[in-house]
Amino acid sequence: MTNLLFAAQTSLPTSAQTASADAAHAAAGAPPGLDAHDLALFVTIFALSLLVGVELITKVPPTLHTPLMSGSNAISGITVLGALVAAGGGAGGWATILGTVAVALAMVNVVGGFLVTHRMLKMFRRRA
Repeated sequence: MTNLLFAAQTSLPTSAQTASADAAHAAAGAPPGLDAHDLALFVTIFALSLLVGVELITKVPPTLHTPLMSGSNAISGITVLGALVAAGGGAGGWATILGTVAVALAMVNVVGGFLVTHRMLKMFRRRA
């Protein structure tokens, strides 16, 4: 077990290695940052999270849907704040465009979630 932990700790790049890799990218004319390995890692993490999310959502019973929807609306509010930071970060160009799109989509998610939650709660009210 300790050999695995030691191997995992020693395989991580140091800041000097990262800086030299960024310098090599810049010398080759490529922008520093993502390389093919990083992109493959991010796509793999995204695909796994997608599969886990779909599996978890299909297991939620209908009686828990409304409370979980309310909780996810709160998380979507945090997403709106992150999108606002991305849109107004001053990076310009694509960052501003993608941040603006993120704000719009996050707001659609928040408003839609509150409408669905309100509609579900209305079903449980007493009729006068």
